[in-house]
Amino acid sequence: MSYVATLPWTLENLDLSRIDVAKVRHNEDLFFLLCSSSFVESGSDLYTHNLVDHFAGDDELQGWLRDHWEHEEMQHGRALAAYVRHVWPEFDWEAGFQNFFAHYGSVCTAEELEPNRGLELAARCVVETGTASLYRALNDVTDEPVLRELTNLIKSDEVRHYKHFYQAFRVYRERDRISRFSTLRTLVKRLSEIKNEDSDIALRHVFNTRYPEKAHDDAEFRRVTTKAEGMLKRHIPAEMTVKMLLRPLDLPARVNNFLEKPLTRITEKLFLH
Repeated sequence: MSYVATLPWTLENLDLSRIDVAKVRHNEDLFFLLCSSSFVESGSDLYTHNLVDHFAGDDELQGWLRDHWEHEEMQHGRALAAYVRHVWPEFDWEAGFQNFFAHYGSVCTAEELEPNRGLELAARCVVETGTASLYRALNDVTDEPVLRELTNLIKSDEVRHYKHFYQAFRVYRERDRISRFSTLRTLVKRLSEIKNEDSDIALRHVFNTRYPEKAHDDAEFRRVTTKAEGMLKRHIPAEMTVKMLLRPLDLPARVNNFLEKPLTRITEKLFLH
């Protein structure tokens, strides 16, 4: 059986001709968010290879990373790129991506991973929480039906990926006796990097390709990207995000319930105001 037959969905399932271009074409914030996401997702094979090497000897996890996760992430990139090309055909996606990938390849190294493999899995839970929240927010931002369908499909994939990394983390935590404190420290560290280098590089190359005459205008770049990210943050699903972030700590139910509500309120204040 070919691998494509095992994908949860395929690009062919999306009817791009149904896109209501008038609903999205004028939205530059959405353009920047979708295009930068398409760059990062389309470059995920590089990150996957780093992870596969990092988990040498864990055949089951390596197999899932190589045979499932990578293919699904790359499909996200293809689908988002196809959407961007359909709505903004004047944008030279391929040129922008090639410049992004050359830059990204120089910083996406194995040294970025946690030396402890179990803690790297905890860190992956943070990253997958971020991506699931991103696509849930993008889904809420728009009323364009094909984009809503696409972002919902990707969000569901990201939640499933989170669950797989979480279950793998539990195995490593028990086997290597990873402490709750070490886990918390890793979660906080990765959270502090949530506005990460990857997305910043992607946004920079979207901006440079769209506005080559302003490529060295850092003030304009920050103005445009801060505006786009501000729109996104107003739609971050705070409750879902907090639940996913707390889960690797495996706190007693009473403690978890005690923390969820105030942390959700704090997240809402950080992102929604």
